[in-house]
Amino acid sequence: MQNRVTELFNIQYPIIQAGMIWNSGWRLASAVSNSGGLGLLGAGSMYPEILREHILKCKQATNKPFGVNVPMLYPDIDKIIDIIIEEGVKIVFTSAGNPKTYTSKLKENGITVVHVVSSVKFALKAQEAGVDAVVAEGFEAGGHNGREETTTFTLIPMVKEQLKIPLIAAGGIATGRGMLAAMVLGADGVQVGSRFVASNEASSHQAFKQMVVDAKEGDTHLTLKELAPVRMLKNKFFESVMQLYTTNPTKEDLLKHLGRARAKHGMFEGDLEEGELEIGQIAGLIHNIKPAAQILKDMIEEFEIAKKDVSNF
Repeated sequence: MQNRVTELFNIQYPIIQAGMIWNSGWRLASAVSNSGGLGLLGAGSMYPEILREHILKCKQATNKPFGVNVPMLYPDIDKIIDIIIEEGVKIVFTSAGNPKTYTSKLKENGITVVHVVSSVKFALKAQEAGVDAVVAEGFEAGGHNGREETTTFTLIPMVKEQLKIPLIAAGGIATGRGMLAAMVLGADGVQVGSRFVASNEASSHQAFKQMVVDAKEGDTHLTLKELAPVRMLKNKFFESVMQLYTTNPTKEDLLKHLGRARAKHGMFEGDLEEGELEIGQIAGLIHNIKPAAQILKDMIEEFEIAKKDVSNF
């Protein structure tokens, strides 16, 4: 299955595992890469030297391409970028910031750069900044999201209409049929997050994985838009945020209520009541926890079956 995305990353399948905080360590990234996709380390939840450790372990666990996702809203980004360059990582996905900030430096060091966006406007800005590809992520996605609230299947054709570089679809994609639909709309590949949270190799807590599997339609919600919009599972912490909104809180009130390390407590340590449990709407279609290799295999098989079904219309 060769196209612009598989050629760009030198991978077998145009499937990228999202670099999700507290979920995407070296075990998951290497497992995805070894299975023909592109695994990403989630630098957003790693101190610089922890990231170096994960890069080194990933190198030992796979001889296939892998990358690092760098959300630019977190501290120590300069150190993170320097470690990525020092360790010879060849692929970087940036998000939550201006693509002009690091793209030139990364490309000068022979690194392929991809930027995650939530709108046509920012897709074009990323292209102008010189990135090699763009991930267009819809409103359905888990974790930190764009403010535009444009759904994936609306966003992809609008971005495709104006973009020249490869386009990767993200948000609400966890199956082969979803992958085919995104590619029919113009995507060259897909980035998958929530489905890989419910994998054996994800570094998240088992209790969080099980809560994802148990989630139903409507169990997630996008909130905290005044800070950085985030989609999460509804739990005791979420309900407390909704209660706070009834008091017309200031940004400072929201920050105080959020506190520190809320996502770590929830996703990594398994506090299902007071933690921030970030996941996408597609959780309602995820019914089991299984190896990353099996997730990839199932997606490709379903993609091929769906493609044949469509050809019979």
